[in-house]
Amino acid sequence: MTADPGERDWYTKAGVRKDPRRLLRDELRTGQLYFPPSLVPYTRHLRVTELPDEAREALLARHLFQYLHFTTQFETRVVNRATDLIASGRSGLHTPPETRLNAYRIYCDEGYHALYSYDVVRQVSDASGIAPLPYDFTPFLTRLDAVGTEVLPGEPVLAQLLQVVVFETLVTAILNDVPKDQRVLTVVRDIVRDHARDEGWHHAFFARFFRDLWTRLTPALRVRVARCLPGLIRSSLLPDLRPVHAALLLAGLSPARAEEVVRDCYPRDRVEADMRSAARHALRLFEETGVLDVDGGRDAFHAEGLLPGRHTT
Repeated sequence: MTADPGERDWYTKAGVRKDPRRLLRDELRTGQLYFPPSLVPYTRHLRVTELPDEAREALLARHLFQYLHFTTQFETRVVNRATDLIASGRSGLHTPPETRLNAYRIYCDEGYHALYSYDVVRQVSDASGIAPLPYDFTPFLTRLDAVGTEVLPGEPVLAQLLQVVVFETLVTAILNDVPKDQRVLTVVRDIVRDHARDEGWHHAFFARFFRDLWTRLTPALRVRVARCLPGLIRSSLLPDLRPVHAALLLAGLSPARAEEVVRDCYPRDRVEADMRSAARHALRLFEETGVLDVDGGRDAFHAEGLLPGRHTT
């Protein structure tokens, strides 16, 4: 892997090196939003629009908290778990010193993303008086790890490397849309913008890393990897609806009505369309490298609903 010119500027351009601590301004009383309602499907449901203003405001705050808690956990428990394998030379691949150095830089970036995500949860919660709901990342991680255990048995390190390749090449609406919404709290827009800037070169690093990784795999292992990747994409992108349901209950909805809202706002067709949109850059990478062309590769992506035509049953 050759170094990207932008990586050589990490010491002056990375957020952890140059950005100030992002602080909550005196914006809560002026009506600034915690999160863009357009990115929270259930805010438009009739059952939710009938709730008191303060209950709907708390829902947006808790959606922000859920997103930031997920970010904190994912960066440290998934991304940095794999990045450490590359940086420390334990990936099973020959990695040049510059590649390992860049992996250490990314490790620092991701730890900083986790830090300021949790920092903003505390700032906003303390100022608003809205308590975050307990967040349990373990079910998500268990589901993600199970994909590798099932499809790549005996290859735990490779499975973890593929997890980070997948996630770092996905594109979500949050990183693109939140910084542009002037109605949202400045501190939220700032940290999402900071995160998106760092993720730009992380995407480039892991795309190159995968291209190099793919060329080193045996034909038999390429088949197994091609059948593993779509499951990793799907597991990474399926919405975690447990915190949504819990927040709706706390907002005052009955269990039956909370379930109705979740069912109506996250229909399968919409969820799969959103997944295909978020995965479009990852899919392009796998198409260009020939992943979809190996035996059973394209069928595996179809089976997970990631390509038009066939969907999961």
